Amino acid sequence: MKAIKLHGRRLNDVLATAPFAVLPLGSVEYHGPHSPLGTDFFLAEGFADAIDPALNPLIYPTVPFAPCPGKTQDYLGTVSVRPEVFLSYLTDVVEGICRQGIRNIVLLNAHDANMGPSRTVAEAVTGRYKDASFLIVNWWQMVAVPFAEEQGLFQGTAGRGHGGPYEMSAVKAFYPELVLVGEEDAELQPPPPLSPLPYVLVEGTPQGWAGYTGSIRQTSLQAGQTIVAEAVKNMNELIRHWLLMRRQEYAGEEITR
Repeated sequence: MKAIKLHGRRLNDVLATAPFAVLPLGSVEYHGPHSPLGTDFFLAEGFADAIDPALNPLIYPTVPFAPCPGKTQDYLGTVSVRPEVFLSYLTDVVEGICRQGIRNIVLLNAHDANMGPSRTVAEAVTGRYKDASFLIVNWWQMVAVPFAEEQGLFQGTAGRGHGGPYEMSAVKAFYPELVLVGEEDAELQPPPPLSPLPYVLVEGTPQGWAGYTGSIRQTSLQAGQTIVAEAVKNMNELIRHWLLMRRQEYAGEEITR
């Protein structure tokens, strides 16, 4: 159910029974000549709409603007919000949802630079609302890294990367007409990983970069549909487990009372 479509006379009943709220997080950011500025917006909104309606989510409007990294800020089309402004804004939005009586909130993210702020806000708000629970879902983490190789979706690459075939195939699954790879669009390869272990490397001008990276000619609707189906399946399973855990917590509280 879309929160902004609720009429005032229905608010009390809906807010009293909604098991959780969903706040999608996107960005307006350059993703290459082949990709829409709203790439992250469309992905966040698309995955929010793909949540199983049987779970009865209350879906809030997708947040369109966000902090963007230094490596994309200067590209035409990117609109970046200062991190401190975004933290305050997101905190106000989330606390506004909590004040409606909702204590279970999914922050459904499609923009890498939203990961840190989302965690920071969730940690801060749970300090004030002790009974709140935040599930932070980054859509690309809903698919195991080896999945693309196992499915034979891409050749010689995992496809992941900003504006790369993994991300843009997923956008194509939602909006096929918005991803257009031309013959003049360069394919760019990032350097090999520094370690098989997880790490974070932040650079203003990384190698293999022109506002995007990757073997973009491998972008395809079929790959996107496969990736999105896997992500949606795993996302819904995760949300179901989370809600079950929360119901068990509530039941335990009632028993102890």
